[in-house]
Amino acid sequence: MISSERTQKAANLWQEHLDAEFPVNLRGVEFEDIDMVLLDADTAGCAYTWINNGGTLDPERRRILQTCIEDLDQVIPQISDPSDRQYYQRLHQLALLVSRAPDTK
Repeated sequence: MISSERTQKAANLWQEHLDAEFPVNLRGVEFEDIDMVLLDADTAGCAYTWINNGGTLDPERRRILQTCIEDLDQVIPQISDPSDRQYYQRLHQLALLVSRAPDTK
């Protein structure tokens, strides 16, 4: 994927994420000691930083994002509500897109 296409796709997914409400059913919920609110916040924070830094993440945020991806891989199959699962699948897709992008700076 060309960098500009990746950036546009990430921006679109980010906007969809911003427009979506956090799943009420998952507030205060943990799967395998993974807090769903914190997972959302950490993943979104890394994606937001990447988008606003012109496609660059520092090593610490790259590490955090990788952990988020691993956590998303674990929890998504455990989410029973389809719309709640979709919320986290979109977040997962965004995280993968960002994590696979080479730094542009």
